[in-house]
Order: sequence, then structure tokens, then C-alpha cells
Amino acid sequence: MTTWIKNGRVIDPASGRDEVGDLYIVDGRIAARPSRENLDTAHIVDASGLVVSPGLIDLHVHFRVPGQTHKETIRSGTSAAAAGGFTSVVCMPNTNPAVDTVGTVQLIKDVVSREALVNVFPTGAITVGREGKALAPTGSLSRSGIVAISDGGKCVQDAGLMRRAVQYAHMFGIPVIDHCEDYSLSNEGVMNEGYVSTKLGLRSNTKAAEEAIVARDVILSTHTGAHIHLQHVSSRNAVDIIRRAKARGINVTAEATPHHIHFTDQQVEGYDTNFKMNPPLREEEDRLALLAGLEDGTIDCIATGHAPHTDYEKDVEFDYAPFGVIGLETALSVSLDQLYHSKRLSLLGTLSLLTQRPAEVLQLPKGTLAEGADADIALFDPDESWTPQADAFHSKSANSPWIGHPLKGKVKATLVAGKLVYENDQIVD
Repeated sequence: MTTWIKNGRVIDPASGRDEVGDLYIVDGRIAARPSRENLDTAHIVDASGLVVSPGLIDLHVHFRVPGQTHKETIRSGTSAAAAGGFTSVVCMPNTNPAVDTVGTVQLIKDVVSREALVNVFPTGAITVGREGKALAPTGSLSRSGIVAISDGGKCVQDAGLMRRAVQYAHMFGIPVIDHCEDYSLSNEGVMNEGYVSTKLGLRSNTKAAEEAIVARDVILSTHTGAHIHLQHVSSRNAVDIIRRAKARGINVTAEATPHHIHFTDQQVEGYDTNFKMNPPLREEEDRLALLAGLEDGTIDCIATGHAPHTDYEKDVEFDYAPFGVIGLETALSVSLDQLYHSKRLSLLGTLSLLTQRPAEVLQLPKGTLAEGADADIALFDPDESWTPQADAFHSKSANSPWIGHPLKGKVKATLVAGKLVYENDQIVD
């Protein structure tokens, strides 16, 4: 089977390629120009006016399997990923039960093999039950095929236990992915500490809660050499700590979410629970610091933190709603808005944060259009305007802060291993 993608603007950050041209797929892989005989029988995709890029990679999604399929399933989650141009996702272990045994890893892999439309890479828990008390069996989890360990939305508070966790992970050659939050400082806050929280009378979460753990993890990486990846960085000081650590060669990487680079805590003034996430939306100075970190490489990549919740869970008082928003279907548009259309980065530089760079963080064999690579491809129009609607998401949940918010940049088609899985707003079976 040969597919010929013609006349698109082919952008491959991994090689620096950015040109109008053709791309060839043979037996699910990127290929050199095939023979005339093969081209005569090839399936032709006219990509005129579209960008042809490596499939996007998301290092931080919650697909709720096992145990919470009322919020998301592997099928619905990977449908949302395909609709957003993502061809590879890394799912967190905060499921029910938590992914702290080889059996649970295998269960997820079995469901993925039956239902997934895109590549799904599982992670294992750092601690048993994600309770922060005893280490999960890192060695056996590593051998079962996980790509990292994380407590997925929880943070190990015991620094000694965390040190042992990162030492074991380093021994088995896998990174630790950490949600950075000192609970004694965040104090069950539901939004950022500042003028807006005071005005609204909502319990607040200080930036120091994040910054204290970011600093701790930098110290642990310094002493162990372990790779620690810092999730959804949200504060200006955290960005500064990471920047200084990288300047010293410390083995830490970091991600920022679309919602943290787009919104501030001012959006909470309407008490809309679709703006409730953890870490919370911060202030304008923090948002700008995140964008600067993405520009200069301090922050390695963009990850959505895709966290689906049902409408009846979110449709409660702000204090009681669960943290988290979905983001797979809007991430590319938001990233283009904040980085490319704002002229902070080139289109190649912006796509690097969603393809090559996340692949490098977890050493995934993805994120490139090099000859011989898996033909995981996204085709999109960077200038097409659209407005997300609650009833149009492919995710099972619709807890998005972008509902009714005009965006620019629309995915037109997604291919995984050369197979078309999404085209013009429809999943292709």
C-alpha cells in the first residue's frame, strides 16, 4: 500500500525541513519516492494549502481506564487525540485501581490493542495506590512496558521516599514524571492565591506550593543524576528555578499546558468550573514567563493534562468541582495562537514543542517524518477559524474552557502508521 501526500507544506522539526513538497508512505512508514509503477497505483491525498507535520505527541493525558469509564474510555480518548492531530499519548496512572501492578499495566495494554486509534504509552505509579507511603515495584513495572513512573495528579511529600523512587527509576532507565505540589502550602486551595481569590472569597493555592517541589526535584536530580520531568509548570519562579538548573546541566525537563499559556486567574471570576484545574490558572506575569520559557527552551514541550470529567461532576459549586479540563482537541489551535500567530516562534518552532521535543523527553521513537519512521502524520490548516462547541467534542466529556471561544488552526486529517483515522471532523474506522 502506497500513499502519496501531494503539494503540502511539509514541516519536520526533527530534520529542520520546511518546504512545499510531497510525502510518501509505503507499508505504514515514511518512504523515499517510490517507483513510477507504485505511484501510478498510489492513494493520493491532495494537501494543497495544508501543513503536513509529524503526528503530535502528548506526554500527559488521563484516559480513566480502568475504573472511570463514565468520564473517558480508550476509544473516546484516542478519538479526541486523533481529532486534535495527536498520534501518540502518554497516559497517567491515576486510575481505579492505580497502575501499580504488572496486571493493571497488562489490562490497559489489552484494552489499547482493541480500542485505540492512536499510540498509547502507559506509565506506572511511583507509590502503591498513589498514596505516597510505599514504593510500587518499579522494576517489574518497567519490564512490563511502561515509559515512566508518576503518581499522576498526586505528589510524593516524603523527600526521602522520593529520593529512593528516582534512584530506582534511574537504575531501570526510565524517568520520573512529577506533579509538583507541597500540600502543606497548597492547603486544599481551589484557585491561585492573589487579588482575584480574595475578591471571590475562594480558598487559595500559593505558587510556593509548586515552587518548593520544583526546587526539591532539582536537588534530587542533582544528587542522583535521575531524569525528572516536571508537569504543568505554572509559576514564574518555577520557570526561573528550571532555567537555572538547566544552565548547570541538571537532568530535569518540563512541560506547560495550553490553558496555562492562554488564560489567567481572571477567568475564574465567573465561577465557571471549566477554569478549575491544578495547578490553578496563575497571573499574567506567570503566563508570560511560561511563554518565555517555551521560547528559550527552558520548558521542553507542551502537554495538555487532558482530564475529562462528566457534566454532573463539574456542574456544582466551584469549591466542590473536581480539578481538570480536557485539551486534546484544542491544543494545537491554542499553541498556534500563543506562539505562531503571535510571532513568538516560527511554525516549525511551535510544532517542535508538540512533536520532536516531547519525543526526546521520553525517548519515544516518534515525532519525525524521517525516511523509515512510522507514518504518524497530522494535516492541518493553521489559519482556519473555528469555535469549539460542547456537543462536538470526540472526548466523552466536555469540560473545556474553550467552549464558545474562537480559535484559529484546524486539524483536517490524522494518520497513524499510514492509516487514516480522522478526516474532516469524523473518525475513520
